[in-house]
Amino acid sequence: MNRIKEVLEIKGIKQIWLAEQLGKSYNMVNSYVQNRRQPSIEDLFKIAKILGVEASELINNSKSND
Repeated sequence: MNRIKEVLEIKGIKQIWLAEQLGKSYNMVNSYVQNRRQPSIEDLFKIAKILGVEASELINNSKSND
């Protein structure tokens, strides 16, 4: 699971803008945002750079205590 959706909402950035900056289709970015697909490591770092965050901030590494 990734936190791209959360970071976009916090920064007030639209998926279509991110798709344009990344050079990907809106559908691809939307699938990342909805966690239907995970970006490659290379794309994760590109997304982080575009959003001005560390790549680690885009990864949900919390573990459930269920």
